[in-house]
Amino acid sequence: MNETPKAIAGPATYLDDRLGAGSFLKRNLRKVFPDHWSFLLGEIALYSFIILLLTGTFLTFWFKPSMGHVEYQGVYEPLKGVMMSEAYASTLHISFEVRGGLLIRQMHHWAALLFVAGMMVHALRVFFTGAYRKPRELNWIIGVLLLTLALAEGLTGYSLPDDLLSGAGLRITEGVAISLPIVGTYITFFLFGGEYPGVDVISRFYTLHILLIPGILLALISAHMVLMWVQKHTQMPGPGRTEHNVVGAPFYPAFMAKAGAYFLFTFACIAGLGTFAQINPIWLFGPYTPADISAGSQPDFYMGFLEGALRLMPAWEINFLDHTVPLSVLIPALVPMGIIMTGLALYPFAEQWITGDRREHHLADRPRNAPVRTSIGMAAVTFYGILWLLGANDEISTHFHIGLYETTIIGRFAIFIGPAIAYWITYRICIGLQRRDQDILSHGVESGVIKRLPHGEYIEVHTPPAEDIAEHMRGKKQIPIVPGDDDKDGIPPKGVRGPIGKLRAAASKFYGTDHVPLDGHGHHDGHGDGHDEHAAVGAGDKPRELH
Repeated sequence: MNETPKAIAGPATYLDDRLGAGSFLKRNLRKVFPDHWSFLLGEIALYSFIILLLTGTFLTFWFKPSMGHVEYQGVYEPLKGVMMSEAYASTLHISFEVRGGLLIRQMHHWAALLFVAGMMVHALRVFFTGAYRKPRELNWIIGVLLLTLALAEGLTGYSLPDDLLSGAGLRITEGVAISLPIVGTYITFFLFGGEYPGVDVISRFYTLHILLIPGILLALISAHMVLMWVQKHTQMPGPGRTEHNVVGAPFYPAFMAKAGAYFLFTFACIAGLGTFAQINPIWLFGPYTPADISAGSQPDFYMGFLEGALRLMPAWEINFLDHTVPLSVLIPALVPMGIIMTGLALYPFAEQWITGDRREHHLADRPRNAPVRTSIGMAAVTFYGILWLLGANDEISTHFHIGLYETTIIGRFAIFIGPAIAYWITYRICIGLQRRDQDILSHGVESGVIKRLPHGEYIEVHTPPAEDIAEHMRGKKQIPIVPGDDDKDGIPPKGVRGPIGKLRAAASKFYGTDHVPLDGHGHHDGHGDGHDEHAAVGAGDKPRELH
């Protein structure tokens, strides 16, 4: 790190002589990146997006975004002579007649699934480690917007082939749009170009799918990467790691080599899936007609939770001022998405308000060390998972021989009970893991060596944990609590006065109270006399205050 490698110095000098950018290049190519397996999750989403752009560009050369009716005369015999849209016919042409077309089409679909899945898992990693805290709140908001736009991008792309399966999803989209009070009819007529199914929805979705949404995604991803570069990457606790440094390898050559290899690995996985795992065989579904629907039809996984919400919701509607508001469609379409996305966007600011913590954080938390946050996250994951699972309630009923009505009723109870159970279980697990950490720091780890003491007792000798593991455990930070005690005159602090202030003080104490203070920094010397006791792990309810 003290010398600039020749591979950087030469190009940097060349650019500096012509553009004055040499110092910028030298400085940034030697930027240090931390090394942890979980940091690769975001890269999966990034590389999947690059593959999406490449494969999508290939497909645009042959796809015809038109709903004009044609008679199919291609090579797929079962559909010869069948009337269909040009969009469906061109998709069949890509699949059966364009060399490599089916492979690229399936790679595009698999990359889309991996793109959304990668962003979801990356968001969970950031959430559970607290990497959204100051100064990264803006980058977190950008990430939430990226995830929301990715869902819209998937919906528009899923609908383009105009097959019977995607048409069923498009019909649900139309039902959701038209259920919006006042503006629903206008939105529906704009999207479809008239009464459903209209003549323009494919061409308009095509414009959104290949131009508008990808352009916004590309801009937001660029902003996301620039902010990450400027603010530096978070790192996990460990030897020599502080809030003011980064321990790792330089961008060139270490990170570039790993990133290049990981991109090729991601590309190989997607290519392998596109080759050997069939996905979306539209020729089996047939062209879309509004009068038909496939049995057991399911959307792509990222839309499964909205499908489940629609299936669980009772058939409620209200009539107001000669307008019918179908709550059975409106609530499932808006409330689950609103709870998840709005909750994600506001959480950093809610946590900052509750704890009063306005410090910069560059060291990530272990999920066990923030039990309330981790429990809230798992409750949200359970809420999403139940909705996603019940999006296939007909398949569950068929394969497990459970009545469809009973499956739906169980789901309606589980959507409220499940997250509460997940919260409690996760909280207890976090506390148990903290106690385990404290025990290891206080007494060391089991060595497997049995020793007999002079008075006849047998004990197992403990040895100190490895230094890197011990430092990882000692990285636990106490969660601040806003001061809530009254002063000597009985007046509460300014920030916790009134009903809202009292609510904040109670929430802060609940959120930040450490039930397992990490005070066992000593270790066993491996020569115990048989009278050592495990460190106490009592309630430790005395709160810490942020002054």
